[in-house]
Amino acid sequence: MKFRIKNQDSQLRTGIVRTEHGKFETPAFIPVATLASVRGLDSRDLKKLKVDVILANTYHLYLRPGDELIRRRGGLHRFMNYDKTIITDSGGFQVFSLGFGMEHGVGKIADNIFLEGLRNKNFRGDKWAKVDEKGVSFKNPLTGEIVRLTPEKSMEIQSNLGADIIFTFDECTSPLSDKRYTEEALERTHRWEERCLESYDRKQSLFGIVQGGEYRDLRIRSARFVADKDFAGYGIGGSLGKSKEDMHNILEWVIPVLPEEKPRHLLGIGAVEDIFNSVERGVDMFDCVAPTRWARRGHLYVSPEAGGTVENKFRINIRNAGFREDDEPVDKSCNCFVCKNYSRSYLRHLQSAEDLTYFRLASYHNVNFMLRFMEKIRDSINNNYFRELKKEWLGY
Repeated sequence: MKFRIKNQDSQLRTGIVRTEHGKFETPAFIPVATLASVRGLDSRDLKKLKVDVILANTYHLYLRPGDELIRRRGGLHRFMNYDKTIITDSGGFQVFSLGFGMEHGVGKIADNIFLEGLRNKNFRGDKWAKVDEKGVSFKNPLTGEIVRLTPEKSMEIQSNLGADIIFTFDECTSPLSDKRYTEEALERTHRWEERCLESYDRKQSLFGIVQGGEYRDLRIRSARFVADKDFAGYGIGGSLGKSKEDMHNILEWVIPVLPEEKPRHLLGIGAVEDIFNSVERGVDMFDCVAPTRWARRGHLYVSPEAGGTVENKFRINIRNAGFREDDEPVDKSCNCFVCKNYSRSYLRHLQSAEDLTYFRLASYHNVNFMLRFMEKIRDSINNNYFRELKKEWLGY
């Protein structure tokens, strides 16, 4: 993998990442293909959308259909008929989502309001992931059996999958973890990262991950640790605090420590407001399941021209009765084939009828929206109007 910075203004920057399977421009939004599929879309759709990079999930593909099966079929590129860049995560997020995330009932960011009475109102049950020094024992949600992931096993799986860019195996902590546990997990993650460096497939490009939760000294310590290692790039992961302000602080602590000549990936974040604020602080890459997940739930992205605001999170709920006889496209300013050919009324009908066609059309529109949004972000940086674009969209 090679990374070249094209334009830079303070922390704002555009660049190009090149891999064996092509290039993609940064800042980039990376659609998530958890099970070797961007939900609702096939490889022809990805080609038409000009999706140059996707992210698949190591843990879930390990469980099914199995990384060895995918290896025997030529790796993910051949298996899913996608010839562009593929990134795989390491399984580290599932350490959190099936561990403390499950026990605490909380996501990567725990809103201050959400924290009050959290354990009583949102307790989900026992953890399905248990951490020890060597790795993590997971309860397989498909069979109930115990499966193990270690740094070496994660590297082996990602090698079998044949991704271009891979991530180290880490422990993603909870926003409710105290500093003592966060520091313990941080040091364990650093030991795991060293084991990943010793065992990964040198045909792939390995990104290290910065941990440390909401704690400044831990974040800076972790950033210095990965910066001193021979990583191709850096993920900023784990708990991002208890508010968006915490997330911004974390980026401001970490990014100045990381080598400027390598890309930075903010893991699992992809809302419009968050992308503006994170790009402004120097983030190059984002991934998130939100476009297709929200599509399935009836939420379609719209730009400010079509009524998108920070307050409605740049989304409309197509299930609303007001769209029953609305002949307008989802977004007049959108160039996708969905907005050129179908009305809000028709999409509402499909969604209400639970017709499978809806899921493809909605996913197609939402993924297209995010990709074209990122094109606007890159153009605004290259042509010195990022702050004007941000104000137009966010109002500040």
